[in-house]
Amino acid sequence: MKIKFIIFLLINAQLLTAQENHLITFSDPSHIWGSGIERVIEEAYRQCIRTKFIDGKVMNIRLPFAMNSDRDHMLQKKIDIPGDGKGNPELLWPIIEDLLKTDDFNNYIKALSSGREKAVIFDMLEKTWTMSSDLFIVARLRAGSYSGLPHRPYVLTSGRGAQDSDVYNYIYCVGSAGLDCSGFVWHVLSYVARQGGLDLGRTLSPVLGVPRGGDPSQYVGTAFFSSRNPHIIQVTDEIRSLRPADVMLFRDVDGVIVHSAVIQSIDFKKGVLRYLQCNNVSLAYERGVHESYIYFDPANTAASLKDPSLHWTQKRQAPFPGEDYVFEDDGERYRNRINGGGRVVRMRALIPVIERLNR
Repeated sequence: MKIKFIIFLLINAQLLTAQENHLITFSDPSHIWGSGIERVIEEAYRQCIRTKFIDGKVMNIRLPFAMNSDRDHMLQKKIDIPGDGKGNPELLWPIIEDLLKTDDFNNYIKALSSGREKAVIFDMLEKTWTMSSDLFIVARLRAGSYSGLPHRPYVLTSGRGAQDSDVYNYIYCVGSAGLDCSGFVWHVLSYVARQGGLDLGRTLSPVLGVPRGGDPSQYVGTAFFSSRNPHIIQVTDEIRSLRPADVMLFRDVDGVIVHSAVIQSIDFKKGVLRYLQCNNVSLAYERGVHESYIYFDPANTAASLKDPSLHWTQKRQAPFPGEDYVFEDDGERYRNRINGGGRVVRMRALIPVIERLNR
């Protein structure tokens, strides 16, 4: 009997080792993306996602979106955002890990498993949350009539346990920890530069106007990527002209460029372009740092990103149900013709870096 038990343990140990090796292989970006620039960008992206075991479930936790003045414009006091939306995974993950260990977070998770439909009311200024069983509030939320304010989001919960989006809501509203769109793009491009032996912050500090001892990331916004300076090259947005690490720029309804994303890969044979971004106006389970896709005809790589024949998979949705948003998907947003629509740019300093990484 003892021998059988030992054999059982050995077999299970071998199975676990095989599974661990499989996971290690799967977690290595080079397994899918090779050894060039696509792998490096993927590494930077994966630094923004962690797998956690919460409420008895395996969850992929993404770095949330966070931007100064995004939700405190009705307040006389500013919502404190670690890194002002220009942080990086090294700064943000310890903050989030500590947040997820608090009694408050544990109480929040337990409250989501009450078995009753309730409203979660967050207060981003006070960094608190409360649960309401008020039938009127619950009925209004169920009917799509929103009761919240920008700094006090209301979320309807089923009471059947926590989902990934519930954890995101807590980190976003209580922790206010995350990246804005250009903060994420800067993280990716800086990582690419470092892997190629270049300090991008030091290289661009003079043009960014960074004072001695200052953090270059705090001076980089979407306005920098859309500016007309010798460090930024405008690229024709035809599919055949695009390359990994190019920056995609999107306009708002008024024609002002307000959002940036970075191209990770382009498969010219299969007709797939993959880009990475951080925003809050996407499907609930995608908010924060996430991947998006464009499908195109491989026989027509001369098509512009504004070509309506392209299929953009990234749908847009209000951060919290009931809030306002514009454009149904990223393609509609990029094609917004005011001031010429979207643009694609390339950072001059990264061209020789990418060439070295692709050798």
